[in-house]
Amino acid sequence: MRDNLLRFLHELCGKAMATRGMVGEFAVAFRVSRIISLFPSITMKLSLIRSAAASLSRGNFAKISSADLSFFEKSIGNDYVKTKEIDNYTSDWTRQMKGSSECVLLPTSTEETSAILRYCAEKRIAIVVQGGNTGLVGGATPIYDEVVLSTSRINKRFHLEASSGVLTLDGGFILADADNRLAERGFMMPLDLGAKGSCQIGGCVAAGAGGIRLLRYGSLHSHLLGCTLVDGKGTILNLGGRLRKDNTSLHTAHLAIGSEGQLGVVTSVTMGVVPRPQSILSAMLAVSSYSDCIRLLSLARSKLGEILSSFEVIDGDTMKCVERHLPLKNVFEGEHNFYLLIETHGSNGDHDAEKLNGFVEEALGAELAVDGVAANSESERAHMWRLREESPLAAAKDGYIYKFDVSLPLEHFYRLTEETREKLKGRARVYCYGHLGDGNSHLNVTTDGEDEELKKELSPFVYNWVVSHGGSISAEHGIGQLKRDYRSLGKSEEESALIRSLKDVFDPHRILCPYKMIHSQE
Repeated sequence: MRDNLLRFLHELCGKAMATRGMVGEFAVAFRVSRIISLFPSITMKLSLIRSAAASLSRGNFAKISSADLSFFEKSIGNDYVKTKEIDNYTSDWTRQMKGSSECVLLPTSTEETSAILRYCAEKRIAIVVQGGNTGLVGGATPIYDEVVLSTSRINKRFHLEASSGVLTLDGGFILADADNRLAERGFMMPLDLGAKGSCQIGGCVAAGAGGIRLLRYGSLHSHLLGCTLVDGKGTILNLGGRLRKDNTSLHTAHLAIGSEGQLGVVTSVTMGVVPRPQSILSAMLAVSSYSDCIRLLSLARSKLGEILSSFEVIDGDTMKCVERHLPLKNVFEGEHNFYLLIETHGSNGDHDAEKLNGFVEEALGAELAVDGVAANSESERAHMWRLREESPLAAAKDGYIYKFDVSLPLEHFYRLTEETREKLKGRARVYCYGHLGDGNSHLNVTTDGEDEELKKELSPFVYNWVVSHGGSISAEHGIGQLKRDYRSLGKSEEESALIRSLKDVFDPHRILCPYKMIHSQE
C-alpha cells in the first residue's frame, strides 16, 4: 500500500507543482518529499469520524459480470476499463476511507458517459462519480463494489469568449491547468483551492467548493452559468447557457452545485471568469481578542473595499502548533491570541499598497491590532501564506486528530472553539483556523492516542452546537460518507423530502453514489 501511495503522491504533486497551492485542508502543492514525510502523521494518526456508511447494508444492485466488462470495453476502449491496480481510486485523499470496486471506467466524452450510465441504469449497477479524488469526506469513494466512473479524461474542450469573460470547458479539466491557460489571456479562475493542482472543475461544482477567494469573487453560484449533466438514466441535460442574464426558466444548472454526484455527472461547465489581478499584496496582524478580529474585518471591508480578497484567521494555539511541528517561524516576536492574514487583488500596485498600508496603520493606531506587517516581497508573502496553508499539516502531526469543517455567524465563529476547548479541557488540544471573511471555521481536535469515548461524544456535540447557533455542519467539504448521519441537522423534513424527490427525477434507480448524502435505500 505504501508503494501505491508514493506513486499516487508523485502523480498528485506533479500536477500540483504547476502552480502554488493556496489555503486548503492538506494543500497538495507542496514538495513530494514534504508530503511523504507526513505519511505517518496523516495515515496513522488522522482519525476522520467513523463513516456511517460502514454500518449500511449493500443495496440491491447487480454485480459486475464479464458481459458488463465487455460492454464497457467496446464503449470506451480496453485501456480505459481498469480492473487491476486501482487502489488510488478506491480510497479518499487522506487514505482513511477505503472501499472496493470491480472496475474503474475512464470515458473521454459526454456521449461515452451517457452510454455507460444508460447501461448501468438498465442493469442496476451502482456507480461512484470521481473527479480529482481530493475530497475529505469520502463522497467519491466506493463502499462495496460500485463501479468508479472517473472524469479525468473528459478534458478536451476549452473555449474562452474574452469579450464577455465567459469560459466553457470540459468537467475533467484540472483547476490549475485551466487557470494557467486563462493566465495567457489575462484572466483567472475565481476559485482557488489548496488542491488546485489535482481537483477538477466538474468536481469543484459537484462539491460546491469554496476556497480563499470567496470574499472577493463570491461562491460558484456567482459564476456558474450552465453545465452539461448526464443523469442517472444516461440522459444528457444541457442546463443553463452562456448568458449572464437569463430568467426564462429555473436556474437548473445550479442544482449541480454541491450535488456530490447524486444527480448526475458534470461533464461540461460554462462559467464567468475574472481579469487576473496585476497587484497581489498580503499583510498579517497580531490581535489580542476575537472581538477585535471582527472589528478589523469591518475595518478591512471599509478601507480596502473592492480589493479585499482574503481575510484568514489563525488562533494562537494553532500558530504555536505550527512552530512546534514544522520548520516555520512566526512573523511576529512573542505570542499572540490571534493572527489575521489579509490579501488584496487589484490593478494598481501603488494604489493598493497605499490602501493596505493605510489599513495596517489605522488598525495599529486604533489599538485593534497589537502588531502588523505588510509583505515587502514575494518571498515574505509566500511565508505568510505558508503559516496558514500548513496549519492543517501541523495539526496532523500533533496527534490523533478529529477534523471539522463548519460555518457559523461571526458572533459564534470562535465561541465554538472556546466551548469545545472548555468541554475537553485536560483531554484534548483544540485548534482553529479558517476563512473568517465568510465564517468558515476549520476546527481540529487532537489527542495523544485514540479515545473511543471522546470520539462518540465529540461529533454530536460539535454538530448540534453548530446547528443550534445558526450554522452549517459542512461549509465547503460536503457530506459524503463522513457526515451522512448528521446531514439533516438544521434542515426541515420538507426540504429533505424535496431533495429525495429530485433524486427520484434525476436518478430513479438510485445507482449514483449510494450510501452517501442520499442513501439508495431511503
